[in-house]
This record gives sequence, C-alpha cells and structure tokens, in this order.
Amino acid sequence: MRLEDRLKAFVVERLFLKTTPDAIRDEDDLFTKWDISSPHVLEIVIGLEEVFGITFGDDEFSMKKFRTIAKIAEAVRTKNPNA
Repeated sequence: MRLEDRLKAFVVERLFLKTTPDAIRDEDDLFTKWDISSPHVLEIVIGLEEVFGITFGDDEFSMKKFRTIAKIAEAVRTKNPNA
C-alpha cells in the first residue's frame, strides 16, 4: 500500500473525519476542503511520531508541510525513508 493511502486512512481515523480515505486526493488542501485546523495538525504530528517512530522539532514545524497528503508523505519520507 502506498504511503499516501496509509496516511489518508490515518488522517480519517485520527481526526474522526466523516469521509472515507478514498475520497481524499493526494493534493487536496486539507485545511480548506476537509476543514482541518491547527489543533488537528498537532494531532496528526503526534500520531505520525507514534506510528512512524519519527520526531519533528519545533524548527521543522510548518503548516505548509501538513497542508496536503502529498506534503505529509514527503515529510514522513524525509524522516523515515522506509515508511
């Protein structure tokens, strides 16, 4: 399974979104299309750290990095190339 598909399922489950992972496209703006806010991003980051065994320092945290599934996947792969 592609990392992007795993991340879609992760985001839907972690944030209790009322949609299916298949409904989210890799390039969807999660903030505008799926109504994800800053506290949601924090929940995503905490979950990514738990699931993928990675950490994001304060200096690495950027809302742009978590705007789309594609960008989240890029951030995860940077930290864990085997993800």
